Amino acid sequence: MVFQYTDALVTLATVNLEKLVNFYTQLLGQKPTTFIPNVYAEFQLIGLRLGIFQPKKIHEPEFENSAQSKLSLCLEVSNLEDAIAHLTNLGYPPPTEISIASHGREIYAYDPDGNRLILHQAKD
Repeated sequence: MVFQYTDALVTLATVNLEKLVNFYTQLLGQKPTTFIPNVYAEFQLIGLRLGIFQPKKIHEPEFENSAQSKLSLCLEVSNLEDAIAHLTNLGYPPPTEISIASHGREIYAYDPDGNRLILHQAKD
C-alpha cells in the first residue's frame, strides 16, 4: 500500500534565520504566514509552501559547512528583467547572463545562504 500525503512543502535550513527571512520577505513581496523568531518562518506561494527553519544547536554543524545544495528553488516570473532588477536591488545580483532553454529564458541567482534560485520566464 502506498502512503497518502496531505500536503508538501520545501524547507531551507539556515543558521541565519532573520537574514534569510528578510531576504525572502523582500524577494517575494510578502511577510511569512507563520513566523516563530529564531525557529521557523513559512511563506505561502502559489502552489507551494516555503519553510525556513533554524536547526537546533546540536544540529547546526551539519548545515553550517555543507557544500552547495543540489536543491534549486525555481520561481516562474512574468518578466525576467524585472526579477533580475529586483534581486540586484536587494544586493544579490545574478552572477551569470540570461540563458535560453527549450522551455524559455532563465537565470541562476543565490540567496544569502548560497541556495540556488532559478528565475524562469516561460516562452510566450
